[in-house]
Amino acid sequence: MSDIGKHRHTTFRILVITVFFSLSQPARNAPSGRSSRRYTGNRPYCRDSPPFGVTIEGMAKAQVLIFQHVDWEKPGRILDNLDEMDVPSQVLNIAKKKKPDLPDFNEVAGVVIMGGPMGATDFDKYPGLKAEGKIAKAAIAVGKPVLGVCLGHQIIATALGAKLKSGKAPEIGFGPIKRVDRHDYFSMWAKELTVLHWHNDVVGLPEGGQLLAHSPLTKNQAFRVGSALGMQFHLEVTAPLFEEWLSTPEMVEGMKKSELSKLRDDFAEYNPRLQPLAESVFSGFAARCASYAKSLNG
Repeated sequence: MSDIGKHRHTTFRILVITVFFSLSQPARNAPSGRSSRRYTGNRPYCRDSPPFGVTIEGMAKAQVLIFQHVDWEKPGRILDNLDEMDVPSQVLNIAKKKKPDLPDFNEVAGVVIMGGPMGATDFDKYPGLKAEGKIAKAAIAVGKPVLGVCLGHQIIATALGAKLKSGKAPEIGFGPIKRVDRHDYFSMWAKELTVLHWHNDVVGLPEGGQLLAHSPLTKNQAFRVGSALGMQFHLEVTAPLFEEWLSTPEMVEGMKKSELSKLRDDFAEYNPRLQPLAESVFSGFAARCASYAKSLNG
């Protein structure tokens, strides 16, 4: 099969006569749909760029959409697991866009909604959050894998009718959650586990949702509904990402040096204990996305 030009999207197969074209330029390899580099938070989405995931035959490759709202709330271990399973993904920030440019929904193999400092229903200032909720709801309706973290957890729940409100007090730092139920998407091996919290608002359980974990201040710490998993806490944070958080003024405003020091000590203590659960949750999500992508790609 010959490459007949970088702007031509249809490959013709001729069974009887094979026609060879001489090209003035070397043949281009089909783009793989993603970079092998780890995500740095600066992957732009450019409207004029070549379509993400386009193969040499012009067929779009199924991908996972990751909605990121601020530079420092990166997908961390989530993206690492997608990378390891060679699942293409695209990171977008549409929070302030009323009419965001989005890939074809039929080519979406999964949806991830990350955290952020805004409110899940602050649509006047961040109209794109409403679009994210609609995409999550549509994805759940057809069984596409969906994952929400912190703000993302709240966006999914509110899109399904749950109520958002301010918590009794902020949960910031490491604190325990208690297991309520088990599911393949999220199964704590112990009745109680200390995880990383960083939120003020809390959200109720959407109708038909399965409550998986709670804490003294937050009744809904983790839930599952259909093909979606929401987590109010942060399993995605790696050591380098945590240091980035602690060097971000918006994240540590008003904190004393002693409090930052304790956060570092707590992370060093609890992170190794959280890694098995994090790998279980995110590798499972990546596997579901890979399976869904395979069904789309044929």
